[in-house]
Amino acid sequence: MTLSRRHYLAASATLLAAAVTPRAASAQTVIRQGYQTNLWGMPTYYLLRSGLLEKRGLKFEEFGVPSGNLTMQQMVARQVDMGTYAGPSLILGHDKGGLVAIAQIEHVGKTASVMVRKDLNFTKVEQLKGLKIANQTGSSVGNIFVDQIAPAAGLKKGDYQEVRMDVNNMITALSAKTVDVMVNVEPYNAIAEADGLAVKIMNYWDVDKMPVFMAATPDFVAKNPDTIVAYLKAWLEVARDFKDNPNKVADAIYSFYTSKGYALSQETFRKAMSFVDVDPGFPGDLKPYMQQQAEILLREKKIAAIPDWSKALRPDFMEKAKAGA
Repeated sequence: MTLSRRHYLAASATLLAAAVTPRAASAQTVIRQGYQTNLWGMPTYYLLRSGLLEKRGLKFEEFGVPSGNLTMQQMVARQVDMGTYAGPSLILGHDKGGLVAIAQIEHVGKTASVMVRKDLNFTKVEQLKGLKIANQTGSSVGNIFVDQIAPAAGLKKGDYQEVRMDVNNMITALSAKTVDVMVNVEPYNAIAEADGLAVKIMNYWDVDKMPVFMAATPDFVAKNPDTIVAYLKAWLEVARDFKDNPNKVADAIYSFYTSKGYALSQETFRKAMSFVDVDPGFPGDLKPYMQQQAEILLREKKIAAIPDWSKALRPDFMEKAKAGA
């Protein structure tokens, strides 16, 4: 498998401009759906391509961006109604704009990794002192690396040079050797490995299983409770497709990346997809996990206060969706 630098750059430019053409709107409520164009957002991309929303009479516009923290910022600005991201971004979004979790969509801890240029022959985070580390600052993956993974390995801020960039630009930077390390997600990690550019020295699973939430703005929640329940019923059908028709799902998502210029083999793509665990619901053990994440963000002065979880976590919509499924 090859992926030329021209393809990297073309794909990066396309993904940065990835707000997809909106569907036609009507007087009916239109869901402005945000999603990230890495694999974390691909279950949402599949939902939008599946016809399951239309089947329930739901209309939408879609807005793709490189990572979930950008969707979160769009939601805080009330430019988007719903979007997916991990716990730290949800907490930041609740702190800044009252954003609300209406479901846990997936676990992605196995998709996030610290990748080092292959020619450096490093195998541990402890060895990264003095290196240039590409990191999407402000993202959940970026925050977890800076606030948890690096300190646990004895690396303080200043012990390494953080190079801020979007995840979809990092492979190009590794190839050009303008960075030594990338903190990235799938499918970019699998591409870098397949191209012989980088090796994985750790993934996040042992540190954080990384639940990814579907969040909504408080305005949308207050005005459209029935729409949210119908929307989550469609998600339960998406989960069945991921379980029972994985090839159908994989083909739909694979076409997204190939259409953006990635010369990505089916084998590499399916390896990347295998790290995503899609299971929409609202587990009862989320509050302790989110409390821990919030305490870290508060300690780092990234939020003003620990959220009121009765406002930030709303399992009642998923309960209604499952009851009527």
